[in-house]
Amino acid sequence: MNFDCFSGFVGLAVTTVMFVTTCLMALVMIIVWKQRIISVVAFVVFFGSVELLYISACVYKVPEGGWIPLVLSFIFMAVMYIWNYGTMKKHDFDMENKVSMNRILALGPSLGMVRVPGIGLVYSNLVTGVPAIFGHFVTNLPAFHQVLVFVCVKSVQVPHVSENERLLISRVGLKEHGMFRCVVRYGYKDLQQENYDFENRLVSTIVQFVETEEEEEEESALLLTTESSREVGDSSDIEVLQAPEHHLNNSNRKENISEDTRVIESDIERTENFVLKNESIEILKAKESGVAYIIGHSYAMAKKPSSILKKFSINVVYAFLSKNCREPEVVLNVPHTSLLEVGMIYYV
Repeated sequence: MNFDCFSGFVGLAVTTVMFVTTCLMALVMIIVWKQRIISVVAFVVFFGSVELLYISACVYKVPEGGWIPLVLSFIFMAVMYIWNYGTMKKHDFDMENKVSMNRILALGPSLGMVRVPGIGLVYSNLVTGVPAIFGHFVTNLPAFHQVLVFVCVKSVQVPHVSENERLLISRVGLKEHGMFRCVVRYGYKDLQQENYDFENRLVSTIVQFVETEEEEEEESALLLTTESSREVGDSSDIEVLQAPEHHLNNSNRKENISEDTRVIESDIERTENFVLKNESIEILKAKESGVAYIIGHSYAMAKKPSSILKKFSINVVYAFLSKNCREPEVVLNVPHTSLLEVGMIYYV
């Protein structure tokens, strides 16, 4: 390869990378920075025209060896497309095969399902619903932890997410189930290296969520009691106007009834507070028993009626890329002593 061929190779590679970078920058301006379309079009036209001139100049070197960067670019593009295609197919499989929690709990007596001490963290890419991996795990091993948390790690379109807003907690099912969902949000400039304190922060956030839920229920109960008392007061005024001779008797009866209702309401509030306090204590005790990380180790396989091209892309190329990429536990910094992998085949 002579110097002209080498210069054409380098020039075409550099200009191609520059043009791709301009296109990606335009996407960042639209999606992340929320810029106006006119500004984005002006940016692409100005820089894209300059880069296309360089590319057209390098195209003359194709007969002398400039076709090599084009072939390499096509190979890299095909690899990236297959990886994105396989990942999206696995996500679609998870969305279509979400498991109903009521169905799992209904199968409990027939499967002999038990709850073991500790906290189980089930990692998935689903923000809603129960992943198919958990259903596969419960079907083959009908036992899961006393407190179960479905953890989903997501990247948001902001540079940084504050520590107070990083964890979003919600409840899955009823209180008796002891199941929660945690969405861990990271900005595109944040580093996902905080496993040293993740367990303690997660447990403290769940306890705060339980306590906040308790306060909201107390406020709603107070609003209901005030509204009911207003309705009772309005009806009592009507009765007084209609029958003034029984005013003293009715007032005494109403005082007795109000005292009885206050006693009953105070007893109900005490029992609710006692239950919620027990729930927080159980979560802390489960933390002391240990935390287990349940991560799916899934394999994608093309369906039998699929085309030869799809079978080659999924069964060969995507499988090779999956074996050579970093494992989820490495990306999430999960300790190996607490790791539990669940193997499952996805037919996409």
